Amino acid sequence: MKKRLISSYDEVSDTFVGKVDGENGFCADYDISNGVFLGIDDDHFPNSVFVGNASEVLNTSKQTLEHSNVKISIDCDSICLYFNMFIEDLKVCSIRCRNSYGIPNISFEMDSNH
Repeated sequence: MKKRLISSYDEVSDTFVGKVDGENGFCADYDISNGVFLGIDDDHFPNSVFVGNASEVLNTSKQTLEHSNVKISIDCDSICLYFNMFIEDLKVCSIRCRNSYGIPNISFEMDSNH
């Protein structure tokens, strides 16, 4: 499944926010790894991402985070969640964690260029 990502980065507060275009609200927000928060909707599908202290958490420059070409892929099975974030085709984040969030088996991509 592929959806359009709307993302923004605020250099002053060093905050990255991304959400699926056309989706409003969320059911829950989960800290999937050291400050990377994943929002899910009522059907337990991912619909937003929030990263505070983004340059530090993602270990990349503020200039990189200002680019608008962002892609986030999320793959889940009954055991693990795999989260990858790319900016300008550079992988800036890769997380593997336990899927204790009720997210169904999916292969999901949020892409700013979709």
